[in-house]
Amino acid sequence: MTPPQAKPFGLQLPEYPWEAMAPYRATAALHPDGVVDLSIGTPVDPTPTLIQGALQAASDAHGYPTTHGTTALRQAVVDWFARRRNVPGLDPNDVLPTVGSKELVAWLPLLLGLGAGDVVVRPTVAYPTYDMGAEFAGATAVAADSLDELDAGTRARVRLVWVNSPGNPTGIVRGVESLRELVGQARAVGAVVASDECYGELGWGAWDPENGGEPVPSVLDPRVSGGSNDGLLAVYSLSKQSNVAGYRAAFAAGDAAIIANLVNSRKHAGMIVPRPVQEAMRVALGDDSHVSAQKALYRNRRARLVPALESFGLAIHHSEAGLYLWCTAGEDTWTTIGRLAELGIVAGPGVFYGDAGNGFVRVALTGTDERIDAAVRRLKG
Repeated sequence: MTPPQAKPFGLQLPEYPWEAMAPYRATAALHPDGVVDLSIGTPVDPTPTLIQGALQAASDAHGYPTTHGTTALRQAVVDWFARRRNVPGLDPNDVLPTVGSKELVAWLPLLLGLGAGDVVVRPTVAYPTYDMGAEFAGATAVAADSLDELDAGTRARVRLVWVNSPGNPTGIVRGVESLRELVGQARAVGAVVASDECYGELGWGAWDPENGGEPVPSVLDPRVSGGSNDGLLAVYSLSKQSNVAGYRAAFAAGDAAIIANLVNSRKHAGMIVPRPVQEAMRVALGDDSHVSAQKALYRNRRARLVPALESFGLAIHHSEAGLYLWCTAGEDTWTTIGRLAELGIVAGPGVFYGDAGNGFVRVALTGTDERIDAAVRRLKG
């Protein structure tokens, strides 16, 4: 007997976009001096020894960790927000460790209970996981940088607004007034604002406190929130500032009721940060010196790359914070990617970040000093 036609197993998702880079990586690999990979943006410098030590010291983790995180870790997050992000008085109960920030970005719409008919707003040029999160939940993703850009029908269905400041890939920073306006718009329609702030310590120029600038503002900053975290979530990762991308160490904080609900849902799903990683996070958040040292490395690499890219004919847009330079040669994205690959340099295609990214490439600062210097020599010809 012939079985009925079976529905295929598995989610029917688009191909992971980075697979399209294979031929360009192959071209770059032919360069006699080796590849300079400035595409993905994964940290290349060592994890600070104090963080490695904390992970090792907590390695006797024979019992289950807590989903909500240890009291000591949540207090460290609270202290860090007060010290580094101008967010005083955060309740430790309103903090949740996550398995990196990408998993929270991907699962937040589902965990918030969104579904068909609901709208998730994400920035015009944005990290693609915001769209995937909406797809996992069955909601609709819409690209906009302000709710004023939406028609009345769409605006009425908005349940979640993603803001990414400093932005990936553009490096755009939204100041206090811009964030406050977006929060007001979202609150007017009863939507949650989730602020992806993982590059918050990596501001340059006017956003570089160590060089006389001001700190990048958080959505939980009272000047933005009006003193209430209702409807607000800040999402943060230690991957970049502490070189712990392999630890998957991140957290969310904000609205008390939403955090409590997320904790309960994640208990049911077993979405738990391992106990040694929680301890490593606690130690990392208590030490500002390694963050400053790492930022100095990126600051110097950025200072070398900017003029080299410009000499190659690329104009740099925004890029006032974060680990990337958002560049255009005024031509198709793939043409620029191909010209860079001929020099043995791999960059990120702007088209991966939405239609508005066409014509742009994203160049990461995450190369060793030796590889950055190799790129500079090649770009300057």
